[in-house]
Amino acid sequence: MKRVACVAAWVFGMVIAANAAPIPLERGVGVHEWLNWSPVEKDGAYRWPPYRSEKEWLAGNRPLTDWPGGEEFARIRSMGFDFVRLSVDPGPLLASEGAKRQQALDILAAVVRRVASTGLKVVFDLHGVTQVPAYSMEMIYGGADSEGVARYREMVVAVATMLVKVGTDKVALEPYNEPAYYPCDSSGTDDWQRIMAGTVHDIRTVSSELTVVATGACGGSIAGLVNLTPGFDDPNLYYSFHMYEPHSFTHQRADGTHTFASGLPWPADNSTPEVVTETLKAQMDAAGLSPVEQVMNMVSARAAIARYFEQNWGQSQLEASFRQAVDWAKAHDIPSRRLFMGEFGVILMSADGRMGAFDADRLRYMTAVRQVAERFSIPWSVWEYANPYGMTLILPKGPAAPDPGLMQALGLAPQ
Repeated sequence: MKRVACVAAWVFGMVIAANAAPIPLERGVGVHEWLNWSPVEKDGAYRWPPYRSEKEWLAGNRPLTDWPGGEEFARIRSMGFDFVRLSVDPGPLLASEGAKRQQALDILAAVVRRVASTGLKVVFDLHGVTQVPAYSMEMIYGGADSEGVARYREMVVAVATMLVKVGTDKVALEPYNEPAYYPCDSSGTDDWQRIMAGTVHDIRTVSSELTVVATGACGGSIAGLVNLTPGFDDPNLYYSFHMYEPHSFTHQRADGTHTFASGLPWPADNSTPEVVTETLKAQMDAAGLSPVEQVMNMVSARAAIARYFEQNWGQSQLEASFRQAVDWAKAHDIPSRRLFMGEFGVILMSADGRMGAFDADRLRYMTAVRQVAERFSIPWSVWEYANPYGMTLILPKGPAAPDPGLMQALGLAPQ
């Protein structure tokens, strides 16, 4: 009789495992400006209670009157998104313990419930930032056995415990964003492998049902993902990568050597180096740069333009990048629908032409990336809902309306 009971329990367990799956995700949008960069006091300590209110977030970069009706997450749902990737500053959680940490967790639990009440799923993204150095992501870069990693993992367990109470059918936990362990090949250490595997194990001591989003190192890139060994895999895991390839196109902006960087086309064969160079010169003239400033800028710009056209980025290279992730998943018996493109986007050209891509090029790229992801059944989250920095779904000025061209590129009906 005991043997029969054991066999029945084993069969029951196998059925549960076979039916297990992460929460279903398809089309999402990042919400970064609300709970990241939790406000700090003049002495550098976090304002307490931590985090901005929803009104503080919406009024942060524009008048609150620009926002229609105050039901922003219902509006996101009506646009055709089924989830948000909610960026959360882990700093206040790391800086507190006991009743004080619980206060912060209660605030975050209320936020998740608020968003989920609209029918949206939530990817709860612990998204470290640098404003309080003691609690930046630098704390986890001392190696897998460091005190900083131990403290961070203990905090993740507290977050997982809170999210389970909210409901494992509503939320996924992404414990790390773009970890900067390098290099992304066998010449590196196994620190990130151990950190990621250990963190998944920690979360599983809390819940076997909570969806977890794991990531590779090297800034969360595909290169980092394919260097990860998913020996910790289970049916409730997604595997994240961010798609900003080629970075020279998606992040055209000034650096320390030049002030104008814009106008590269997508795909590369849609224009020529000569056209890009002449356009950049015209924009510098219009902005009033002196001849000396223009010459200095073009020294760096010419080299960047030449490299981009030599690489000849286009559809075939984009698909090859995706194929690396899909082939990695297949090699580990992971269906491609459990890959997760957690971020993708392109900086739109600024009014003065100092940075970004022309809108037509941006929209061609966004359409191509979205379509390739969907061909492989990979859920995606576009970066980002609303900000003034050129990579935004909500137009940065005037009434807070979604960008109709970007909505169409995402396969969503323009609002």
